[in-house]
Amino acid sequence: MADTYTPPVTGTGVKATIQRIGGHLAGMIMPNIGAFIAWGLITALFIPTGWLPNETLAKMVDPIIKMLLPILIAYTGGRMVHGQRGAVVGAVAVMGVVVGTDSPMFLGAMIIGPLTALILKYVDKFTEERTKAGFEMLVDNFTAGIVGGAMAVVGMFGIGPVVQTITTGAGNAVEWLIVNNLLPIASVLIEPAKVLFLNNAINHGVLSPLGVAEAAEQGKSILFMLESNPGPGLGLLLAYLLFGPRAMRPSTPAAMIIHFFGGIHEIYFPYVLMKPRLIIAVIAGGAAGVFTFMITGAGLVATPSPGSIFAYLAVTPKGGWLGSSLGILVATAVSFAVAAVLLGFGRGEKAEPEEPEEPEPAATEETATKES
Repeated sequence: MADTYTPPVTGTGVKATIQRIGGHLAGMIMPNIGAFIAWGLITALFIPTGWLPNETLAKMVDPIIKMLLPILIAYTGGRMVHGQRGAVVGAVAVMGVVVGTDSPMFLGAMIIGPLTALILKYVDKFTEERTKAGFEMLVDNFTAGIVGGAMAVVGMFGIGPVVQTITTGAGNAVEWLIVNNLLPIASVLIEPAKVLFLNNAINHGVLSPLGVAEAAEQGKSILFMLESNPGPGLGLLLAYLLFGPRAMRPSTPAAMIIHFFGGIHEIYFPYVLMKPRLIIAVIAGGAAGVFTFMITGAGLVATPSPGSIFAYLAVTPKGGWLGSSLGILVATAVSFAVAAVLLGFGRGEKAEPEEPEEPEPAATEETATKES
């Protein structure tokens, strides 16, 4: 299923292995992009800082991101490994990860969905030759239920806490860089963490509390701008639009609108997972943006939520729009330039060769006459 969204990978080296892993991760996300867009629109419209604030409709935001999206991801990952049976047990197993933590468990869903389906696949091979005729449905249903339920317990007490530990460790590393005034280097951790869907944990769990304290003293804080800058993602999507795989180019304009104007950064993460080397582009763009914010003295008065250009302008203090806009522009330009180079300026995306035309019947008959 991942091959539908990513170009086929050949070879057996480290690079090919990374590309295959990225392709499988992207394959779990891309079929569910519609759900991400739906969540993004609901978030952008109805949260308190949205375009049409509505307390009742905003209640859908947390359940969608914390439950529905991880379930869809695990379901899709399980289906990739073992068809519909794998999809069902993957969706069951991810509930343990979802319930066991408070953070959105996209990474946990990407792990437990395919893993549970793989276990069921081996169980099915074991029971297939040992099940008597007439008992197939009974055995299939019970094995799926046992595997799904057992993995839900493993997810709650095993995979969930491990992913939570990774999230906490990434947040602590970012905090150390901030304390030691190494803000541009923070992009080396922030951007890969974002692509693994740890953006909310880092932004709201680490950067926002620190930014609030700094803004209370100085009236603004650059910490609000580290993760939320839409420039790196916009530059990456622009590069995909011009130089990316031809099959993916039609999807990028809508993704750019959702990302830049809606502030839903998750929309561009699968594009990085499809070609993992592009993480260098968003890191470079993020670091360039942070450096620009530093030299211009830019800062925000609160977290731009969602991270759209409108939210950025709304929480920019009076007289600070130049620094904020310049940082976004520089990040976009650097991310686009690096991504374009890494994509080879589209040289590998040539149009498919046209099929040769069949010879006309008249020409064929004339040739046959000459030969006779």
